[in-house]
Amino acid sequence: MTRDVKEIFSGDSPPAPAALAAKVRTLAPSMTRSMQLVAEAVAGDPAGCAALTVTGLAELTGTSEATVVRTARLLGYPGYRDLRLALAGLAAHQESGRSPAVTADIAVDDPIAEVVAKLAFDEQQTLADTAAGLDTVQLGAAVAAASTARRIDVYGVGASSLVGQDLAQKLLRIGLIAHAHTDPHLAVTNAVQLRAGDVAIAITHSGSTGDVIEPLRVAFDRGATTVAITGRPDGPVSQYADHVLTTSTARESELRPAAMSSRTSQLLVVDCLFIGVAQRTYETAAPALAASYEALAHRHSPRSTR
Repeated sequence: MTRDVKEIFSGDSPPAPAALAAKVRTLAPSMTRSMQLVAEAVAGDPAGCAALTVTGLAELTGTSEATVVRTARLLGYPGYRDLRLALAGLAAHQESGRSPAVTADIAVDDPIAEVVAKLAFDEQQTLADTAAGLDTVQLGAAVAAASTARRIDVYGVGASSLVGQDLAQKLLRIGLIAHAHTDPHLAVTNAVQLRAGDVAIAITHSGSTGDVIEPLRVAFDRGATTVAITGRPDGPVSQYADHVLTTSTARESELRPAAMSSRTSQLLVVDCLFIGVAQRTYETAAPALAASYEALAHRHSPRSTR
């Protein structure tokens, strides 16, 4: 079975200025080095770059006019003129607010209070970037499919498996049949049983985790609706996804590996997906959620003493 795969970030309108910086952070790792130079320049100095012609930006970054135009299009803009308008808007937005007082670069000798401040800022930035870059059309389509699914399978390994388990248990509590698979063999054998009307969700920050891609491919071939939650929308996982939900790609550091930042953005997407499904199935979801609370209530009450 074959199905058309939509181009990533092929929306009808360019991203809003506030989403530009988030998009640069998300897509930069998958760009060529010359395109990265352009992307880093526009994200680092939107006001300065907004004042440059395409030739000026090419000279500033040591690239070519064609590279500048290709970068603008990859970021979602029809041409460089549209990117300049977005840069001007982003510059105005930044001037209206205050720059952050801390960065997320954690040193081995940082006081714990500073670690808390840096991590809190980085988590906030990760969530803001994910929200700004999340395609709500794709999210709505994934919500619609999950709301009527006969069965929902979720695939993830490592840190992503924890996010997958979180999603599955949420869906179970509102009465849906959902299972999180962390064993790659069981994931594939379960994916074989899927069919049209079922949903398969793959969670992979890199977009290239073979143990997650394989069961999603099997589910795709079986006719299930497939969803990828990934920080690399151009990665291999997307070719088997009907709907792609992009998470933020935060910078790594020696003391803060990608698993930490990716988990934060994945959890936001998972919560958005769950709330959307709960809204669409409210008549059955609300009673199911109430019943689960009631069933567990005695476990949260203080034990009586005699």
